Amino acid sequence: MSNHKALNMFGRSGNPALNTETFSGSANTARSTGGIQTMDSQTMTLEGTVNKTGILLALVVLSASWTWNLFFESGNPSSVMPLAIGGAIAGFILALVTMFKKHLSSITAPLYAIAEGLFLGAISGIFEMMYPGIVVQAVGLTLGTLASLLFLYKTGIIKPTENFRLMITSATMGIGLLYLVSMLMNMFGSGGIGFIHSNGLFGIGFSLFVVAIAALNLVLDFDFIEQGSEMGAPKYMEWFGAFSLMVTLIWLYLEMLRLLAKLRSR
Repeated sequence: MSNHKALNMFGRSGNPALNTETFSGSANTARSTGGIQTMDSQTMTLEGTVNKTGILLALVVLSASWTWNLFFESGNPSSVMPLAIGGAIAGFILALVTMFKKHLSSITAPLYAIAEGLFLGAISGIFEMMYPGIVVQAVGLTLGTLASLLFLYKTGIIKPTENFRLMITSATMGIGLLYLVSMLMNMFGSGGIGFIHSNGLFGIGFSLFVVAIAALNLVLDFDFIEQGSEMGAPKYMEWFGAFSLMVTLIWLYLEMLRLLAKLRSR
């Protein structure tokens, strides 16, 4: 899981940047321009956010393709691991900057997508070499989950109530804490928390739970993007909304890879 997702999911809408104060304040800013621009040209829209999500997704695919090709040209994981680790670290730093400097998201969000693509391409290549066909399966399941959750959200079958937000936010932060503890245990040579990587029934059950929580985070993303467009968030929040959606999709894809690898290794 991307560690910054846990940090990104708190507040009324599940995201610290998209709360009532942000929306009302941006609406006031838009109205104070003296009619030089229209409200629609200054504020966040669903269409604008969708377009920017497409741009970020394209950047992820392009940079991932580069490290993917590098890996299969050499066949040696060590040839791409520096890029993968560098991309993961840079992505985490850029995510933090994006969260706390939201007005810079038009710059930091694309850079984040490129950095994460370097990481994803390398990791995907390694998984693909171990389990041929797994990447296509993971991509298909991720996109299918995205489409399904969007349908369930738009039809009102799943509604992001306050209790729903609290449950998903708490579970997300709990998973992030568990991964952090496991990582620290690995650093100190104690082997980490075994069931996180186990292909036993408990390990597979844990991965299914994490995939479910990652998928349900998409509902929170849809909700605050819709709130932003309705409440007059500033235009740069389109980039921030797209960034948040990409964080969830990348997490979901990685968890799909992990789950499929566990199933294939049995």
